[in-house]
Amino acid sequence: MENPGFKRAIRSFVLRQGHLSASQQRAIDEGMPRWGIEYRPEQLDLAQAFGRDAPKILEIGFGMGGATAEIAANMPQHDYLGVEVHSPGVGNLFKLIEEKQLTNLRLLRHDAVEVLDNMLADGSLDGVHIFFPDPWHKKRHNKRRLIQAPLVEKLVKKLKPGGYLHAATDWEDYAIQILEVFNGNTDLQNTAEAYAPRPDYRPLTKFEARGIRLGHGVWDIIFTRK
Repeated sequence: MENPGFKRAIRSFVLRQGHLSASQQRAIDEGMPRWGIEYRPEQLDLAQAFGRDAPKILEIGFGMGGATAEIAANMPQHDYLGVEVHSPGVGNLFKLIEEKQLTNLRLLRHDAVEVLDNMLADGSLDGVHIFFPDPWHKKRHNKRRLIQAPLVEKLVKKLKPGGYLHAATDWEDYAIQILEVFNGNTDLQNTAEAYAPRPDYRPLTKFEARGIRLGHGVWDIIFTRK
């Protein structure tokens, strides 16, 4: 079936490729017309892209996509839009979509900020996931971290009232920063006193489970739009 959210377009940017295997490239070539959405600087009709009206959740930076595919499989009543620039991860998640026969997941291979600025309408999202973003753990690199006040301000505008913003990290220093940034936005309110328990919809990854066994911490920060 032809995907109404996919249109071929000339790109004016360079994607971060990483090591792209032949199978991942094949998955991208075959998956984009079926479950992909090409970046275009115009508003995206989310209902049309998924072929139905359902709660829409944005995930920024899904990595290799294992957790994203599991969430989509376990929550068929919700639609998920994954945004990622790392091509191997995009290819891997297309393979998982095929294997699991997922109908509620679409992928957009582009910079998330431009997607927010140009493709998503204000008040169009029911939730946003940002799981284990790069911690840039060296202090001089902290300014490169994804979750900063300007991005959160953009995300809040895209959320419906009552929509949620969920970040998770295994770096305590980053968790503290995220909590401060979320608390600093007057349109958000915390769902917990500080950090939230991991909700059932976020699967425990093998890496995370190993870290917990070794005594490492994982912090979930979940706020809702007032």
